[in-house]
Amino acid sequence: MLALWIGMLCTVAVQAQGQGRPDSSAEARQILVMLHLPAAHFRPDASYGGGYRNDNAGHSRLTIAQEVADQYRLTLVSRWPMPTLGVDCFVMTVPPDRDLEDTVKLVSADSRVEWAQEIQSFVTLGEADPLYPIQPSATFWHLDRLHTVATGKGVRIAVIDSGVEEDHPDLLGQVTARENFVTQQAYAAESHGTAVAGIIVALRDNKLGITGIAPDAKIMALRACWQEGGKSLCNSFTIGQALNFAILNGAKIVNMSFAGPRDQLIKRLIEAAQQRGMLIVAATTADDADGGFPASMPGVLAVADKIQSARPASILYAPGQGIPTTTPHHAWSLVSGSSFSAAHVSGLAALLVQLRPGNNAEQIRKSVVTRSAYISGAGSGNIDVCVTFRKLVEKCICECQ
Repeated sequence: MLALWIGMLCTVAVQAQGQGRPDSSAEARQILVMLHLPAAHFRPDASYGGGYRNDNAGHSRLTIAQEVADQYRLTLVSRWPMPTLGVDCFVMTVPPDRDLEDTVKLVSADSRVEWAQEIQSFVTLGEADPLYPIQPSATFWHLDRLHTVATGKGVRIAVIDSGVEEDHPDLLGQVTARENFVTQQAYAAESHGTAVAGIIVALRDNKLGITGIAPDAKIMALRACWQEGGKSLCNSFTIGQALNFAILNGAKIVNMSFAGPRDQLIKRLIEAAQQRGMLIVAATTADDADGGFPASMPGVLAVADKIQSARPASILYAPGQGIPTTTPHHAWSLVSGSSFSAAHVSGLAALLVQLRPGNNAEQIRKSVVTRSAYISGAGSGNIDVCVTFRKLVEKCICECQ
């Protein structure tokens, strides 16, 4: 059988590690202690080389942090690598018998420390999910306005990807089926699949993390890919099994954030899904002018994160740079790549399916209105969601004049 080895189309810009939110009483006595991180280095496959969690330098920084905590009689609570700032952030608790401000000054003067500071308190204004304001979809797609008429309720989306962390606090109750088609490995929660799932269906107004594009939709977490080093891989057989499951179990939308060689098995299964009215959303690869396979197949919603010349006009562009989303270990991260643009469109499609449940995949695909010009660098893409919704609900939802 022809093997199809597929590299995920993602660049994980920030791989954050968190230990949960401290309670408010303890937080008043906590400080942030920053240690220097080595410079990020990226491999040609767009994965991060070296990793922030498991590298030897990471263990060394943890040792230094513990030494600092011991010296100043602090309690090391948790850790959050911040590669965009070039620091490893450690949360430490100051004992009641020590002055908080004096302790910050002492620790900041330590040569091992980049800087230290008190944990400041902020109040949210508007959205109940703290990362919502930095979601590109919040600004460019007017997500709060879209959710007044559709949230994806009743729509099932098959996410064919690596493992999803279904007990993530922003994904609780969002996974209705979990299948592992990588039979040589036990099911595992992995970065790529969890990130894609969060963009599509993260819970709304739970005072945590982000808001999914379709927060009332549900996903089938179909693990056909596995994490290997800094990337995720799949093959014909695992993808084929996942597609078969999605077809047999009533998925309306299938998200496929991967690309590879043209494959007969996958092609036929996609055609079978389309014949049953299922909508296929696929990420494009920059390596092929037509977007690559399976994105270039007829009827597939092909999605990219960056505009390229000499590409088919049918390719959609959606937010895909610096996207906050869910990651394993109950954390959130910033991610970039066409994988995550495709997840945006899968979520949008779920909203459209809810509004027009009787429409077939082709009608849903044609209902997406695009702009004539792509706003380069703005991150908005070329989908005019306000006009798309205006046509479907016959009233203005956003950007009303």
